[in-house]
Amino acid sequence: MATTWDADEAKLSRSSGGRIVRAGSRPVKPAGSVGPRARRRLGPGPAIPFGLQIGPALLVLTWVVGSALGWIDPRILSAPWTVAEAFVRLIEQGRLQDNFVTSATRALLGLSIGLLIGTILAVIAGLSRIGEALIDGPVQIKRAIPTLALIPLLILWFGIGESMKVTTIALAVIVPIYIHTHNALRSIDSRYVELAETLRMGQKDFILQVVLPGALPGFLLGLRFAVTLCWVSLVVVEQINATSGLGYMIDLARNYGQTDVILVGLVVYVLLGLVSDGLVRLLERRALSWRRTLAN
Repeated sequence: MATTWDADEAKLSRSSGGRIVRAGSRPVKPAGSVGPRARRRLGPGPAIPFGLQIGPALLVLTWVVGSALGWIDPRILSAPWTVAEAFVRLIEQGRLQDNFVTSATRALLGLSIGLLIGTILAVIAGLSRIGEALIDGPVQIKRAIPTLALIPLLILWFGIGESMKVTTIALAVIVPIYIHTHNALRSIDSRYVELAETLRMGQKDFILQVVLPGALPGFLLGLRFAVTLCWVSLVVVEQINATSGLGYMIDLARNYGQTDVILVGLVVYVLLGLVSDGLVRLLERRALSWRRTLAN
């Protein structure tokens, strides 16, 4: 038979601090104890709406204020409203549209060729030791040589026509695509490879289902660098014996001291760079939405 002492003891329990409390009652917090601290967030915090546009907007605002207050000499840097007038004038004359189409065609053609060649070389070198031995060294040599330093040689090989310009852009694009894609391929977890071998997956299925998805983050990072280098190379090649394009328009305006026309061309280049980079960022967010990273 249970005694009165046993029944009373069953109603008692010990709190985490060692004090005896009665069952059903709230534990008494020991004196001097501190409650649990709130978890501190160490990441960059929530995304700021239109955060990527704040920096460019501040630059434009500084330009407007400096021009309005006379701090910027118009002979050195034309005022924004002067550039806007030149922009409208060039559109009415049709010069801006024609030069833009020519530049965009060159850029897209060179970018497409560079992306295709760089990706193929990265896959071959990333999946084959023999391929790496044959490909990685020459690409690293090309990486050490600035693409723009090859222009004199490319002129001797291809002349001053479209072939030289497109080849220069493609050579600039190949390196970042190859470097980042090859590194991503070699960074794929070996457990996925072992799983593919266990499932007796063929080479084609292995590339499509394991290799390409695993290398996608590196490829997209390389694509961002490639797009930037594409526009940089385009600016240079269009100022070498060109008869059309945005770079040609800028170089022609330099000869006549038309600062406003030069700035129109630069603004178009800036817009092209920002839009193309934004498109790659959007593609990256959509394609890699499954990843949980510090950014999201």
